Amino acid sequence: VQLQASGGGLVQAGGSLRLSCEASGRTTSRYYMGWFRQVPGKEREFVASISWSGGSTDYVDSVKGRFTASRDYAKNTVFLQMNSLKPEDTAVYYCAAGVWRFDGRGSEPDYWGQGTQVTVSS
Repeated sequence: VQLQASGGGLVQAGGSLRLSCEASGRTTSRYYMGWFRQVPGKEREFVASISWSGGSTDYVDSVKGRFTASRDYAKNTVFLQMNSLKPEDTAVYYCAAGVWRFDGRGSEPDYWGQGTQVTVSS
């Protein structure tokens, strides 16, 4: 499975961005998909994931109520809608996919995409 993330950029605090992650090489309709982020010098942090059915999502507490994960099965793509962005959301965001649920506390994803930079200015 290859994952291609896009949609990062520079935005002012309070603004919005929508990240996309397109999967190729194999259908990911039965995979959990989601997002992690990393700031230089810090460990990678789980952000959000969505189940293969789309009926279940997990979020890190710091983004609950602001970020929403969704997926488009026809396009084999997962999205992360990020609203009310804060400077502390600045990071490189990585798309991930896995057979098992991942929420930052247990299983790790099986596949990773390249990162996309999100910068939130104050």
